[in-house]
Amino acid sequence: MAQLPLATVHGLFHIAIKTADLAATRYFWTKIIGLKDMHRPDFGYPGAWLACPQPGGLGIIHVYAGGPALGPEGKAPYGTAAIDHVSLSCSGFRSYIERFKKAGLDWREFEVPGTTLWQLFVYDPSGVQLELTFEGSIEGDERPDMSPGRVYVPGASFFKPATYPKLLEPA
Repeated sequence: MAQLPLATVHGLFHIAIKTADLAATRYFWTKIIGLKDMHRPDFGYPGAWLACPQPGGLGIIHVYAGGPALGPEGKAPYGTAAIDHVSLSCSGFRSYIERFKKAGLDWREFEVPGTTLWQLFVYDPSGVQLELTFEGSIEGDERPDMSPGRVYVPGASFFKPATYPKLLEPA
């Protein structure tokens, strides 16, 4: 059996912004800030991946519009509420799941269409959604669970403050 990676954070992978105006948001980040458009997988809703212009620059701003960007009122939020999640580049997919289970945390799993990227989604105690992004080709044969109730659904919150576990350092 192959040795799987231990749970490790490698760096910030991206932030994701919800928008009501994809064209204006893309213009701001590319023409004013200086990021460049890069290929974005077809998630079934509009959006953009915007990258640093230097060679090898990662997609650091992910923008999406349409259904998943709309809140309960049917409108994309403004201000910091428009930031959907923070993504960290990681390894150790299965190790993180074990950590979540041990802490009593709920999580979601996803495979990015047309790529080898795997993702885990989890919330911090303040309700900030984290996306942990993994290179699936080194994470073993057991793929992410894409079944209903476990698969990540963009725009659908699974944060429940009333049942969030107490996370305390052991005495």
